[in-house]
Parts: sequence; structure tokens; C-alpha cells
Amino acid sequence: MSKLNQNQAPILEALERLRTMRVVPFDVPGHKRGKGNKELTDFLGERCLSVDVNSMKPLDNLCHPVSIIKDAEELAAQAFGAKHAFFMVNGTTSAVQSMVLSVCKRGDKIILPRNVHRSVINALILCGAEPVYINPQSKKELGIALGMSLSDVKKAIDENPDAKAVLVNNPTYYGICSNITEIVKYAHAHGMKVLADEAHGTHLYFGENLPVSAMKAGADLASVSMHKSGGSLTQSSILLVGAGMNPGYVRQVINLTQTTSGSYLLLSSLDVSRKNLAMNGKEIFRKVISMTEYAREEINRIGDYYAYSKEIVDGDSIYDFDITKLSVNTINAGLAGIEVYDILRDDYDIQVEFGDIGNILAYVSVGDRIQDLERLVSALAEIRRLHKKDKAGMLDHEYINPKVVTTPQMAFYSDKVSIPLKESAGKICTEFVMCYPPGIPILAPGEEITEEIIDYVEYAKAKGCELTGTEDMNIEMINVLKEG
Repeated sequence: MSKLNQNQAPILEALERLRTMRVVPFDVPGHKRGKGNKELTDFLGERCLSVDVNSMKPLDNLCHPVSIIKDAEELAAQAFGAKHAFFMVNGTTSAVQSMVLSVCKRGDKIILPRNVHRSVINALILCGAEPVYINPQSKKELGIALGMSLSDVKKAIDENPDAKAVLVNNPTYYGICSNITEIVKYAHAHGMKVLADEAHGTHLYFGENLPVSAMKAGADLASVSMHKSGGSLTQSSILLVGAGMNPGYVRQVINLTQTTSGSYLLLSSLDVSRKNLAMNGKEIFRKVISMTEYAREEINRIGDYYAYSKEIVDGDSIYDFDITKLSVNTINAGLAGIEVYDILRDDYDIQVEFGDIGNILAYVSVGDRIQDLERLVSALAEIRRLHKKDKAGMLDHEYINPKVVTTPQMAFYSDKVSIPLKESAGKICTEFVMCYPPGIPILAPGEEITEEIIDYVEYAKAKGCELTGTEDMNIEMINVLKEG
């Protein structure tokens, strides 16, 4: 393909043309360019509602693009160094699920780290594939799950030669990367596809001195959350396709679950954000890195907090670290991450991305200003001064190795009974239990419930973590396999 002009934005330009036309809308959506819902138009603005339109000939069709969406996807593919790019409007969840469904069917094995986002395990429930989990190593002073050790991945591939694919987080929510380049080489040598969950890795394609992107590493599919570090609207995402995949088949898989009424607000935001990153990405992420490094140094001067960076890299389970991630361990201040998260929001009007048992994550992007980071640093210093406690008795780890008894699909669709969580040790879970964010399951369907897991869930509830996933909204009852 010849080099395209990345300064173009075909979807945006088509919507601008539509705005200048005096088209009378006898189609959906029913608000008719905002005229039918004044309160909504007053809230979102006439400009926004005027381009909240449905597929029509001048605007192409997301399910079968032949004109402007096709052009926009080709521009994105070239910008990201992929064979093809699909615009996704059902969130990165749908991109992740499309990856898995494109390479796995019922009974197929897929090798993956257990600290995956719930969307991966949801895909296994849908297609019936069998997970071969690699339990990630952990770093005690941080209490978080790390990447996959290359030797562990090679061992899993050698022991499961019939596996269809390997899935890699690139990077994790906390910024930790596995050796995806070598994983790709070994997997491909054994006839397996490599899928990358790059929900937190959009910037890897455009910044400098950052970990390698999945497409550059030779991965077959990658799910990229453009709305996280890429600047597009929430719920918009891109699925990248490498040289070893058939884009036509992947599109068929996407169309199994993605809406036939793709939002042009989301599509145009993907188009405009790709243009911005392609034209200005190096400068944007140079600024983001500079701000993050500044904040990291200032936070580490406070004492007790630990804003970690490349010094934790060990060349294996922490093969590389994404320095745009401002991950801060709070344990030595005697505070759970979720406690610091709540205090920042409630007392200082500062909203960080998440707080878990031992860490907070402040997501830094081009939209931030240095004075905002200074406000965060000073708030953390004051929180330590006012709220520091003895850390004795605190849980210091995020991840518990699960015991997998049956497949997620079998457990999820089985006959089940609801019992008190406190009495469930030894039973097989049929639903999810997780803190969201980050959305990594503490328990997933098909796993044995242990006393350690029950204690962890009760501790997380007591500290104020937002637990989700169970049918019981209060997380007091849990669904387990019915015996007999």
C-alpha cells in the first residue's frame, strides 16, 4: 500500500459535509438531529446531536465499509503498522472478545496469564475454549501480579502443543510488560497465534523510548483502547490485524456481536484521534513522559509512597516498564490504595484511575497540566501526614493463584446454587468476583473458592473496593456448582 496522508480524517470530513446539507431526516435516530429532544440538545449541544446519525450511503456502513470508514480504517492500519485496522464501538471488551473468537472455538486451548481483564474470560464463556493459565509471578514489595516469564510461556507451549493461541497483556494496567517479541517468535514457531490486550498501550505505537508495540513485535491481533491514552471518546477502540490473519474472517467475527448501528460520534473520534497521534504523537507522549517522570520523582521524595519505574525491570517477568504509568504503592504509609483513592476524591477533588489493595494509578495524558500533577503530589503528601497508620495486618498482595477445576463456559452455564460467600470454601464458583477497576477477576467461573480468597474479598469490601461480577449486588452470596 502506498503511503497515505495521515493529515486526512475521512469520517470527520464526511460528517462536516453532511452538516452543510439541508437533508430532511426521515430515518433514525428519532431525535432528528436534536430537534425532538430539547433537554438532550441543550445538554450535549446542537453540534453534537446534528452528527449523531445512522448509516447512510454518504457515510458508509461499519459492518461492511466500502468508502469513508474503509478509508479511515486504512489510515489507522498504516499509522499503527498493521495489515488492517477495525474501528470498534462496543469498547475494547468487544475487540478482545473478537480476537479470542477469531482464533478459538469450543474445546480449543488458549495460553494466557490469569491476571487478564474479565473480557478475555467472558470470551471463553462464549466460545467454550479452554484456558491454560500461566500464573504470573509477583513482586512482594509492590503486591501486584507481573508479566509472564518467557520460560513459563515456553513451558506452557511445549506442554500444550495443540493450543491455538497465546494472549499477552501489553502492558498490564500497572505498566508492566512481558517479553512479547520472544513470545511471538516461540509461539509462531509452534504454529500458534499471538493476541495482545493493549487496552493500556495505544501510546506504544507513537511515543519514543517506550516498550515495543504488539504489531512491531509481530503479534497477530491487538486490541487498542484509543479512548484511554489515545484521546478518543469513551467506548471507542481499534482492533489491529497482523500479517498472519485473514481480515475478512475477523470482520465476520466482529459482526457477530458488534452493533449494526455504529455511533458516528465514536467513529469520528477514532478518526480524529488517529490523525492527531499520527501527526503529533511523538511530541504528545514526550510531554506525557516528562510530566509523569516529574510527578514520580516528587512522590518518591514524600516518603513511604513508592512510585515505581524502570528500576524494577528484571528482563523476565518485568521485561520492560511503561514509564507513562504513574503507579504508586501505598502500603508503607499504612494505607490501602483504595483508601488513598477515596480520600483524594472526597477531600481533595482529585479523581485517579483506580485504587486497589496496595496501589493507586494516576492516568497521565496530554490533557493534563503540570499544575494538576503538583496538586496531586501535595495532596498525597498531606494524606500521608494526616492519615499514615501502622501497616501491620494489611494485606500486601493483589493476586491469588486460582485453582481451575473446569472451563469458564461449563461453570457459567451449569446448574448452580446461591450460598453465603463466607460458607463457600471448597465450592466451585460459577460467576465472577472482581474489583473494578481494574477488572481482573479475583474469582472466575470454574475456579475453586478458598479461605484465602474469601478473606481477600472480605478485606477488599472492608477497605471500600468496588466489588462487582456477582448476581448478588451486595457480594454476600455467591453462585456455585450444584452438587450431585
